[in-house]
Amino acid sequence: MHKNLIITTVTILLVTLPAQAADITATVIRVTDGDTVQVGNQQGKIIKVRLGCIDAPELAQQPWGKQSKNRLQQLLPGVQSVDLHSINTDKYDSLVAEVYVNNRSVNLKMVEEPMAVVYRKYLSGCNNTANQFLQSEARGKENSLAFWHQSHPVMLHIARKSKYTPQQEISKQQLCHPAYPDICFPTNVKD
Repeated sequence: MHKNLIITTVTILLVTLPAQAADITATVIRVTDGDTVQVGNQQGKIIKVRLGCIDAPELAQQPWGKQSKNRLQQLLPGVQSVDLHSINTDKYDSLVAEVYVNNRSVNLKMVEEPMAVVYRKYLSGCNNTANQFLQSEARGKENSLAFWHQSHPVMLHIARKSKYTPQQEISKQQLCHPAYPDICFPTNVKD
């Protein structure tokens, strides 16, 4: 009896919950880096899309930048249809969105692998998947996977501001704030 009640309740919830419809269906034209793509919409307009709620290394941040871009290219091969769930537009007029292929978040996949990290400052844009992003990042850190395999990973948005690169091992002790032993937060950067 109890089992039937649970199954009935779950079924009702699944039927009554609204499906999250795509704001835009588009075709991937080009992957720019690990968190930026260009897509073409159904009207033929080219749109620059920034993958929301994540931060991927820039191409100059080697080796992670190139690895991140290559993985996103594998997940979004050219001329593939994607669903974009719009979050907002950024200061460069790029569409910030969660990108889906076959109802799976590509943004989340990039964090799961981890070829990108959670951009906590903007995580509120992905309310439906925020906990999944945080759990995936925690697993990557715990298992020292990809980006998290570094001895003192520097958060990507901080690395861009401070011009820090992984090759700067000698000066890393001076750059990293001692209050954060597991991750490098440079002392000379205001956040």
